[in-house]
Amino acid sequence: MKNIPFLFILCLVGLSVLCNSCKKVNQSSIESLFSQGSWELATVVVTVSVGTNRESEDTLNTMCDKKQIFTFNSASHTCSYTNFQCKDQPVASGTWSLSQDQLYLKSDIVCQDTSKLGTGTLMPFENAQIQTLGQYAMVLVTGDIQNYSATQRRTVRRYGFVRQKVATR
Repeated sequence: MKNIPFLFILCLVGLSVLCNSCKKVNQSSIESLFSQGSWELATVVVTVSVGTNRESEDTLNTMCDKKQIFTFNSASHTCSYTNFQCKDQPVASGTWSLSQDQLYLKSDIVCQDTSKLGTGTLMPFENAQIQTLGQYAMVLVTGDIQNYSATQRRTVRRYGFVRQKVATR
């Protein structure tokens, strides 16, 4: 009789160790964080500076009424972006990859650039530094992020995204 509670506790401990020791598949993988749902653009901050002196900083996308969605597919390494620069335009599609150290996103998405006169194109995430990436938020930094001199003028864009809720039934 005295051994029954001890045996019960021993079985309970063994079961909890067994359940918690199972390997979690792709739970911490950067690649899986990108592709688990869609990312909606929340803000774009453009900073112009020379060396450490900040000349200007503008927050864009504050009055945008269109959803700008960035979606990644891990199986095919394709991605898409809708309504770039808050303008109705065709969905931009392309491929994506991570740098070997997984600190940079490389994407060949070509979007219409409506910020200048004319109808140019650009690849906004051709070489984007992954500043923050988690389950619910992602910040990509683009522009003049590579080596630069202290007297060189540079423009840096910080794209802030939030993960979209997946509809449940």
